[in-house]
Amino acid sequence: MEEIELTGLESAGATPPENAERMGGEDLLRLVLNSLEDDKAEDIVQVDLRGKSDIADFMVIASGRSSRQVAAISEKLIERLKADARVPARAEGKDAGDWVLIDAGDVIVHVFRPEVREFYQLEKMWLPAEDAAKRASTTPSYA
Repeated sequence: MEEIELTGLESAGATPPENAERMGGEDLLRLVLNSLEDDKAEDIVQVDLRGKSDIADFMVIASGRSSRQVAAISEKLIERLKADARVPARAEGKDAGDWVLIDAGDVIVHVFRPEVREFYQLEKMWLPAEDAAKRASTTPSYA
């Protein structure tokens, strides 16, 4: 996946001032993608939901190799969203570590263990048919 550079407060690790506006849209997507890359998430896929759904502008789907890594990736992402983007992200599934859903407003993030991700196949529901088929042919089977 292409590395996306952050600038300003986020890249310096500084906390934004109290009156700073919350980050949204594509800036928030960049922060999410960088966080997932930094924490060694695998098979990162982004889905543009603009014009398709009112729930969010983007969905990001990623995998961790184990329940522990899924939980750690998710926890770090939530910390970065709060500190760098001023987004009060909500998460479901952190305790089990099989599938964590993080609602960051304009970006919805799903972090899966590979076997669980293959079972639910969210990409198949949201990506255009040709992209989903191409992805399915290049993804290893965990069955």
